[in-house]
Amino acid sequence: MNLASLQETRASKIAEMRALGDNPDATKFDKLETEVRDLDKSIKRAATLAEFERAAEAEPDHKFEAETREFSVAKAIRESVNGGLTGREAEVSAELGKNREVRGVMIPTSAILGETRAQTVTPASAGGNTVATNLGGMIDRLRPVLAVQGMGATVISGLTGNLDLPRLTSGPSAAWVAEDGSATETSSTFDKVSMTPKTVCGEMYLSRRLVLQNSVSMEDVLRRDLAFVLAQALDSAAVQGGGSNEPSGILSTIVENATAETEITDIAADLIAALEIDDVMGSTGFLTNPKVMAVVRKIKDTTERNIPVSEIFHGERVVASNNVPSDGNSPAAQALIYGAWSNLMVGYWSGVDILANPYSDASKGGLRIHAFLDADVAIRHDEAFSYKYV
Repeated sequence: MNLASLQETRASKIAEMRALGDNPDATKFDKLETEVRDLDKSIKRAATLAEFERAAEAEPDHKFEAETREFSVAKAIRESVNGGLTGREAEVSAELGKNREVRGVMIPTSAILGETRAQTVTPASAGGNTVATNLGGMIDRLRPVLAVQGMGATVISGLTGNLDLPRLTSGPSAAWVAEDGSATETSSTFDKVSMTPKTVCGEMYLSRRLVLQNSVSMEDVLRRDLAFVLAQALDSAAVQGGGSNEPSGILSTIVENATAETEITDIAADLIAALEIDDVMGSTGFLTNPKVMAVVRKIKDTTERNIPVSEIFHGERVVASNNVPSDGNSPAAQALIYGAWSNLMVGYWSGVDILANPYSDASKGGLRIHAFLDADVAIRHDEAFSYKYV
């Protein structure tokens, strides 16, 4: 029995329970209650399976993904400046650039998904520390991770045209009829969630001396630093985006929960209940700001014992990210978001488009690199998310 059938069966059982009236037959009521609880377990299993199946459909070509592991970003950029790509880099870039206009070289999102800054030899902190007689591996700086993807957002890669995701808005209803009576016809209605590519870009500059003298592979710099800013921009847009050129995120799409509670644990309970009331299934969890977690970890009971975070959030997973904003008031309140995160769709249109430009600063002899990422974010069901500023 599929998910829709299970949900319809559950609704009919509940209708039978209501029909028993205010003084129901205890045996019949208990039997129906047991059946509904068993159906809840089956629905949860079916919803989880459906979620796994959707994720499997969105998985990239693993053979192609394996080929991209040996893709050299530095080699691709160097060869694109000198006239053309060769070898694996040429094959991967050509595959990613199918059915779209490419201005430079296409880089897989798995290879490059940083912060805009100039890379020079002088001062040392901007590049000179990579110039030495013998250097080991690059010492990387601390970086935040993509919060929404870690929470379980559904990622769809390799898109070319606009994407419409059909959404069921209402289904058939059941009604009681007289003996030998006719059933009333009802229909399902649908709408769609649309995703269209939106472009985010970043830029970095490599001085001529850094390119000539650098004895450390530039792979880490190009993979982890250049595109880091693109990934963070996408993560921030998924949480709060709402401008004319950026995707619409959770906080700009969903109405804030109207709970009047002031204690964080009570607010969390109301956010959880909001999804349960709408029968939302799937992998759930909280996403909030580190400032909220700083307060939560200090909450004590009447005996001055710190209350575990898991108890405050009722056993749900909780993740903190600086991409979760405040409300802008004074004093600022931080957003606490609860959701079934597979309903957040992140779409990538091919890979990261990198354009190496040796001419913009020709008098310096350096290399300016521009990176472009086409992506979009959509929420499949608004009911799958609830939030409150705390």
